[in-house]
Amino acid sequence: MIENLYHITFPVSDIKKTIAFYENILGLKKRGEWPNYAEFDVGGVHFGFEQKGKLEIFLLVDDVDKAYESLKKKGVEFVRAQGHALGRPSSHFYRPRWKQVHT
Repeated sequence: MIENLYHITFPVSDIKKTIAFYENILGLKKRGEWPNYAEFDVGGVHFGFEQKGKLEIFLLVDDVDKAYESLKKKGVEFVRAQGHALGRPSSHFYRPRWKQVHT
């Protein structure tokens, strides 16, 4: 069902310090930077950092409709059942004790 991990957004308190650490200390390649957000490539997984943001995890699945039905039967609460993200069909759901998870 799950193909791979595509993207994680981490909330941070200081975007400038975060960018400096990941770019200058760890040497990661920055994919983009905006006033309150930056994104880095970590071996094909995108790490996003958002000042005062929320934790978000994007998982790619082979069949979003099948994954949606399977997870719904297991009691997963969906925020949005259908849509598109990254040029692919997507669904957004909550996982207990995490903020929001996207497939």
